[in-house]
Amino acid sequence: MGGTFTKSMALLHTWAGVIIGSLLFAIFWFGTLSVFGSEIDRWMLPQTRIAVATVPLSLDRLAATAAPEIPAGAKQWRIDLPTSRSPVAELTWRGGDGAEHGRLIDPNRYTLLAPQQSDAATGFLVPFHYSLHIKWLDLGKWLVGLAAMSMLALLVSGVVIHKKIFKQFFTFRPHKRLQRSALDLHNLTGVVALPFHFMITLTGLIIFITIYFPQLHAGAYGEGAKAKATFMAEAYGKYTRKPARAPGQLGSIDAMRATAEKTWGGGAPYFVRVFHPGDANSYVELRRSYASDVTMNLDQIYFDAQTGRVLARFEAGPVMTAQRFISGMHFIRFDHALLRWLYFAGGLAGCVLICTGFLFWIEGRRAQHAKKGLAGVRVVEGLAIGSVAGIVLATLVFMVVNRLLPILGDNAAASALHEVQAFYGAWVVTFAHAWWRGRAAWREQAMVIGVLAVLAVALNWAMTGGHLLTALVQGQPGGAGVVGVAGVDTMLLCVALGAAYIARRLRTS
Repeated sequence: MGGTFTKSMALLHTWAGVIIGSLLFAIFWFGTLSVFGSEIDRWMLPQTRIAVATVPLSLDRLAATAAPEIPAGAKQWRIDLPTSRSPVAELTWRGGDGAEHGRLIDPNRYTLLAPQQSDAATGFLVPFHYSLHIKWLDLGKWLVGLAAMSMLALLVSGVVIHKKIFKQFFTFRPHKRLQRSALDLHNLTGVVALPFHFMITLTGLIIFITIYFPQLHAGAYGEGAKAKATFMAEAYGKYTRKPARAPGQLGSIDAMRATAEKTWGGGAPYFVRVFHPGDANSYVELRRSYASDVTMNLDQIYFDAQTGRVLARFEAGPVMTAQRFISGMHFIRFDHALLRWLYFAGGLAGCVLICTGFLFWIEGRRAQHAKKGLAGVRVVEGLAIGSVAGIVLATLVFMVVNRLLPILGDNAAASALHEVQAFYGAWVVTFAHAWWRGRAAWREQAMVIGVLAVLAVALNWAMTGGHLLTALVQGQPGGAGVVGVAGVDTMLLCVALGAAYIARRLRTS
């Protein structure tokens, strides 16, 4: 540590950033994409580009459409209802083996859509943000928690060591040498988005409180699995009753919805779930939508499936309501277009903050390490290129492969697997290329990113007929589907322009 508090904070800021920066960038990158996860889904799943339903939705007709898909012995099935951003209904069911399956439903025609041939954003990109797709012992979530704690330390130490915060708010010299302009941009994105960085990092930690503090319930509920199950039921709500092992019928879910909406004072459900389908003791859960609220409420009502009689209702207590408010601030599931764009901009600022921090460290030590024969810069530069440019490039490969796979005629499961394999394969190649080419890899991968972004837009047009002018020429026939696809294409072209500028800037630096 340094001889003074400021020097100690500078050392902490430098080395915490170098060590954890690669992981942080991946989390921020996929978190930024998660803000528009539904729109990316529409882009990657052309069959979902349908018009938003204009007539009241019948839950009974949705259930009738879903019924032939539900296998005998299924433990439960659920339908997530369409929204303004996601105009399709999503049916999922859990079989007797515990595995989850799903289909999409057109709420206008009450027909099943073609099987999903992609995990898309909500199936792959979004879970990467909070789990890194490492399920063993929840290791992925623990790594994300470690990164979040490190980010808080970086933010606090950054505030301590940067004494001229007000001046840095107005300082950016893009034409200076790379080290100087990278530091200016690092300071600028850190200062401008500082409240967002604190908020999004802290709320991300609080969301997973039951994972990071697994003994949280012990003080009030005692030790053991039974005590934890009681805590989870009282915190998050849970009603259960055993199946009767006798046949039963499903009554009118529309009638149940009317009862629920009256109880909620006009609130509407966002999903319906049926437990023990076809059993005399089957019951139905409706949960109130939070599209108009920051708080991701846990307001649930359970009905007897045959009679429609209310069996139980759950509302979160004060502590869990506060936790769900914090969760809502992080997930931004409520409808607010301007705030969603501000979150997106804040996420991109975080990505730039991490990238420029790497650049400043590397450029500041390049000559010194070369003179002493040290390999530190080459190692860190390879990590930085692969984890920054490489992950962006791999994401674009994921999207390009999504548009190419229908040509091969693979089944849905094979197509989704090939997309994921292409993503990881491309990502590994970017690391190898970075360590091979060194500094030149920044520019070369930026050029590939630009080409892939344009290629993704062109393939989307060629394969689906959807393009930027669709929404303007045809009006809004596809609702969220058309607007979302046009938005994703626009952002891809912005990525291409940004990559071209960066490649040109690196050539002259």
